[in-house]
Amino acid sequence: MEPLFTAEQLAEIHAYYLPYYVRAAVDPFARLALMALLLGVLVQPLYRAATAAASGLEHRLGVLRTAPVSRAFLRAMDRLWGEPGWGAALLFALGMDLFVKLVYLPVDVWFQYTLEHRHGMSNYTPGTYAWDLLKGHLLGAVCLSALVIGLYGLARRVRRWWLVLGVPVALLMLVSSTLDPYRDRLYFDQKPLPEGPLRTRMTELMNRAGISFSDVRVEETSVASRRVQAYFAGQGPTRTIILNDVILKDLSEDEVLAAVAHEAGHVQEPKWPGRIAASFALLTLLFAFDRLLHLSASRGWFGTTRFADIRTLPLLSLLLFVVILLTNPISGAFSREREREADRYALRLTGDVESFRRMLVKAARVNKMDPEPPRWVVLKGMSHPPVGERLADLPPPKP
Repeated sequence: MEPLFTAEQLAEIHAYYLPYYVRAAVDPFARLALMALLLGVLVQPLYRAATAAASGLEHRLGVLRTAPVSRAFLRAMDRLWGEPGWGAALLFALGMDLFVKLVYLPVDVWFQYTLEHRHGMSNYTPGTYAWDLLKGHLLGAVCLSALVIGLYGLARRVRRWWLVLGVPVALLMLVSSTLDPYRDRLYFDQKPLPEGPLRTRMTELMNRAGISFSDVRVEETSVASRRVQAYFAGQGPTRTIILNDVILKDLSEDEVLAAVAHEAGHVQEPKWPGRIAASFALLTLLFAFDRLLHLSASRGWFGTTRFADIRTLPLLSLLLFVVILLTNPISGAFSREREREADRYALRLTGDVESFRRMLVKAARVNKMDPEPPRWVVLKGMSHPPVGERLADLPPPKP
């Protein structure tokens, strides 16, 4: 069997991934230092600036308190927050988030745009990259605003807020993936896969697997990236097979079917134990937030004057970061095992080892996968086994 990469390709892959490995090693310490700066130095200045800005806006836009539509919205926000001051809280949270994003902006642009172009992995133009980056930040700002109002507003008014908030959010998590096909369209255009042999064979494959789906769609990711990709989005009536336009160009029909069969293995995974565990983990995290908010209020940390003071937001962010950092190796190990089982499922479903092998090889070459990343990178939380291991796990080729 021919080697996965030539020596020249392997050298380029190592050059491509080296900055990512350096970042993986340095980033946790950089984020901890940034959070220490926020908590130790910047909380009070940011809070004073947010309070002054909110007061200025209230003075200049006071007419909105009397206009019919805006008056109803502002009164609803006052009730959600429990008292005046939600404007300053939102500006503080958004200001903190903007500060972190600006600190990371040069690094993010270099990794996401410059490095990707240098190694031929990106088709982004400066304009389309900036637009997608802006969309991501705007969506994040909306989510952060909802979190601030929901978490801090509820915590101010309800004693067991973590339970009142956690239970419906946990239930929502169980079905939130139904929206995946629609979220994906925020960034890339999609169109139905035309009728033809590939669609027919894919339907037959899913019938054998007992998997129902609503559509097969082609996602036009080539405007941004040269990577191949296939996945299932949604669940139940919204379940959709997504193929990007690159995989249709670079892989044969048999190889595309092998990739879809692998993704079908994830559909067949027992989802409910993981979702239930995630829901309980969310409740536990919110309870830990509640204890931290009480402790901050009793000690007067960061100038807090009451329970659920918005100035504790960087502290909650720090706790969340530490939890993710400590649990990533565990979740990564479970994810890699799920990927191995999906490989085994795909081989049972198709019975076509050679097409699956060719699919992995072509995907590795097009996506420039490191066949043997450093072991610490894998253990830190890689979601997929190294492609070299996946190929080694396949049955030997028939003589």
